Amino acid sequence: MSKVTTDMSISVDGFAAGPNQSLENPIGEGAEPRLHRWMFEQAEQHAEALAKITDAGAFIMGRNMFGPGRGAWDLEWSGWWGEEPPYHAPVFVLSHHARAPITMKGGTTFTFVTDGIESALARARAAAGERDVAVAGGAHTVNQYLAAGLLDEVRLHIAPVILGAGERLFAGVGDPGLEPVAVSGTDLVTHVTYRVNH
Repeated sequence: MSKVTTDMSISVDGFAAGPNQSLENPIGEGAEPRLHRWMFEQAEQHAEALAKITDAGAFIMGRNMFGPGRGAWDLEWSGWWGEEPPYHAPVFVLSHHARAPITMKGGTTFTFVTDGIESALARARAAAGERDVAVAGGAHTVNQYLAAGLLDEVRLHIAPVILGAGERLFAGVGDPGLEPVAVSGTDLVTHVTYRVNH
């Protein structure tokens, strides 16, 4: 059966984004490039982990991951990724504001879901078929799915940096019953895969 997974790059003190996220600092002050150096400087060594991040039949993300805006939509905005986002699959964006779907090059369609995380997951599962569904982020969205017992696998990419503030993964999720099943890494990152025992 397909799984619901997430991949999150975090600091050793548990932050997936720094403070003051904005158009200029999409993942907050002090976080970039420190959290993701491994993706660019050691791409070959981490090819398997990188491939898994976008290997899903559908994706779910929070509005903050899709863009910097709050409130009513800027209809000119179509995501951080340019004309061809890396997902190549349906992406369901959680929002409080309705918006028509956006079809991009390479097979990515952003659909905006206003009726909650369970609805987004049901739609993503239907779109993914037998393939996995990935909760792409950010931390607040992943925390909601963890707290609701809807994630099956958490893949952390822990960078050896301390951010000290920002958006913390695992805030308010209780004890989801994480069981480590794989560990690997280099000097820039430690990959830990956890099974979530519901």
